[in-house]
Amino acid sequence: MQITNKSWNSKLGNELNLPYFKSLISYIDQRYKSAIVYPKKELILNCLNHFDFEKTKVVIIGQDPYHGENQANGLAFSVQKNQTLPPSLKNIFKEIESDLGIINSSGDLSPWSKQGVLLLNTTLTVEKGIPLSHANKGWETFTDHIIKTISNDLKGVIFLLWGNKAILKKKLIDGKDHLILSAPHPSPLSVYRGFYGCKHFSKVNLLLEKVHKPPINWQT
Repeated sequence: MQITNKSWNSKLGNELNLPYFKSLISYIDQRYKSAIVYPKKELILNCLNHFDFEKTKVVIIGQDPYHGENQANGLAFSVQKNQTLPPSLKNIFKEIESDLGIINSSGDLSPWSKQGVLLLNTTLTVEKGIPLSHANKGWETFTDHIIKTISNDLKGVIFLLWGNKAILKKKLIDGKDHLILSAPHPSPLSVYRGFYGCKHFSKVNLLLEKVHKPPINWQT
């Protein structure tokens, strides 16, 4: 497995040679041979493909890829083009419409990613129909390293932590150098506990404008 973006590879490439990561990839390769695993292999590190490391403006942390056919595309909360919107993504779009008046129909979030939004799942692969099937296999060590690298080597990044599992990542982020916005998860189970009305999308753009960075166009 390789990181094709040169700037991300210069920051993370050494991690891919560590024993834990080699063990993880050995396990993942075996699972791709014996089970249906998402996303496609070439999309596992897709969240690192669309922009250079130093252009990271926003980090949105998800859990693991969608486990249905033709859904996962390597970006947290995102689905392939022309796919039915999963419940959490529907709720994200409802909040964007309420917050900014933007109506989205495409669930492919790569337009966000191309603007410097890192859509990072903490676990990067999953088996068909079995959520969290690849949790605690080593992905979390790698994705925690990504978060810590951003925290250590950049300044002024906005982290959106939705739900308790994402909020736990707060300990990896230097709150003096970065901005953290937290809310309940957008899933149907928790969306009414404060995700609706959090206005994170307009808040992100206000914060970016304050530091003279271009706002995010949240239209997909």
